Amino acid sequence: VGTAPVYPQVKWLKEQGVEVDVIIGAKNRDMLIYTEEMERVASRLYITTDDGSAGSKGLVTAKLEELIAAGNHYDECVAIGPMIMMKFVALTTKKYSLKTTVSLNALMVDGTGMCGACRVTVAGKTRFTCVEGPEFDAHEVDFDEAMRRQGMYRNLEQRALAIRKEREEGHKCRIGLDK
Repeated sequence: VGTAPVYPQVKWLKEQGVEVDVIIGAKNRDMLIYTEEMERVASRLYITTDDGSAGSKGLVTAKLEELIAAGNHYDECVAIGPMIMMKFVALTTKKYSLKTTVSLNALMVDGTGMCGACRVTVAGKTRFTCVEGPEFDAHEVDFDEAMRRQGMYRNLEQRALAIRKEREEGHKCRIGLDK
């Protein structure tokens, strides 16, 4: 889903006369969005899919390394998408001292900072994504901590999903385990 919030940025940059290369990555062709719209505003559009069903087979980081190795120079990289992808984009761009901005909008819940779900460590300090971000310097984000926090409720979410499915199938718990 990172393509959707990047699109207006790329569109604005084009209107300002700035050349922008865009790499869109997805697991497969069916998960790609905004490719036609992005093609109209990007100077060059590169598509990567994990399975090779569209564009190049591989990860966005491999395409980025390929473009840099080919002599392309970039002033800044913006990465929006899954936390693991942003982490590896940050690790890749750090090798080239390429300024990189990530959007941690996926961490936001209430938009006020009161719930604390969007808490993240940036440059060794606690930040609240929804009020101090969501954009941060990628090289200063503690991605490992952020990913651990994202997974904290995974078991509870899976249990809630299982309970809902059981109820939809007609199960009625008589001893209170579905609460």
